[in-house]
Amino acid sequence: MMMSNLPPLNTETIWAIINEQIDDAIVNQIVWHYLGYRYDSTTNQWDNSGVAPDWQTEYPEPPDFIANRPPTVKLTRSIPPENKQLLKEQLGFKGYKIGEFGPRQTRRATAANWLLSYMKINS
Repeated sequence: MMMSNLPPLNTETIWAIINEQIDDAIVNQIVWHYLGYRYDSTTNQWDNSGVAPDWQTEYPEPPDFIANRPPTVKLTRSIPPENKQLLKEQLGFKGYKIGEFGPRQTRRATAANWLLSYMKINS
């Protein structure tokens, strides 16, 4: 559960998430990192002291956003309304073509959008 080799949070990384050039496990780790989850290798446990209380309560350990719908829905709801269309507005992402995508791609796009929103809020 190493989180030290994460790619930088920039538009190249966001595109790589959308274009499935980054592994699902790494996508999860990037989101976990910016949500505030930290893995303590000395105790082999997750430290969620930097995580927002509503996430701490529901997910004491970081959830798998790509495999499961509920945490992704929560992620979507945590994006401010004005940032919900950032993939389209900032990156010009037109969405996946019908027949080319399933739940996995949708969840990856949600993660990408959340990270873009995080970048905008924290820039």
